[in-house]
Amino acid sequence: MATDAVRIIVVMGVSGSGKTTISEALAARTGFAEADGDDYHPAANIEKMKAGIPLTDDDRLPWLHAIADAIDRYADDNTPVIIACSALKRAYRDILVHGRKDVRIVYLKGPADLIAQRLKHRSGHFMPPELLKSQIDALEPPQPGEHILTVGIDAPVERIVDTIITALHLPDKPGARTS
Repeated sequence: MATDAVRIIVVMGVSGSGKTTISEALAARTGFAEADGDDYHPAANIEKMKAGIPLTDDDRLPWLHAIADAIDRYADDNTPVIIACSALKRAYRDILVHGRKDVRIVYLKGPADLIAQRLKHRSGHFMPPELLKSQIDALEPPQPGEHILTVGIDAPVERIVDTIITALHLPDKPGARTS
């Protein structure tokens, strides 16, 4: 595989955009490992979010650096991986990519009302729906120079995954199914 081939994919978007669902389905289809960026949050961040308090840039920096370190570990182990991570600001995305040519970001973009509806029906997640506005306000949409694949979320999971596999020239395991 060429050194600039996509080996690490960061699936980004606001809470409720489908990052975890798409990451899991994409991992199932490609054979890549799958990781949830939320697992790298320090306990203090999770407690703030549970309490409905938006995170600050200072709160997010250790989390982002932990994910960037994980990206390097996966690459060093020659393990392709898909990581779900909000990556709301360009500075955050720059930390995650940190000049790597084998990292690509997929932005799951959708209307706020659809995302809010999804959040209302989600259970068991520490991110309350009330924080959606703070995430939308913080979001800096990707710019052309970032080379980010933008995918609409108003399609079935399988079609979104097909789009990502095709656009990024990822392996597709024959017979694999998405849910």
